[in-house]
Amino acid sequence: QVQLVESGGGLVQPGGSLRLSCAASGFAFTMYAMRWYRQAPGKEREMVAHISSISGSTNYADSVKGRFTISRDNAKNTVSLQMNSLKPEDTGVYYCNARQYSQMYWGQGTQVTVSS
Repeated sequence: QVQLVESGGGLVQPGGSLRLSCAASGFAFTMYAMRWYRQAPGKEREMVAHISSISGSTNYADSVKGRFTISRDNAKNTVSLQMNSLKPEDTGVYYCNARQYSQMYWGQGTQVTVSS
């Protein structure tokens, strides 16, 4: 059974930090690229960060470059998103995504709220 379980969301003040984690199971994690997406209220889901399966190369949405860092631990089947200098516009539900060609899996999401 494929599972992606996110954790680490919560309420944080502007300028603060959070670290999201995603624990994967039930598929060949090392062969899958991993992404974090987010969806703000009333908006479409958008990709935030990507890390490839083999080289570990990364890509980020322009809105988070320099503030967010995606990483993966293939020994533990986990992917993380370190979020620094958080802004109110970072608020949303953050989803973990695994992809290999046309095959995709999604987590259930974790809420991140940036507010004073």
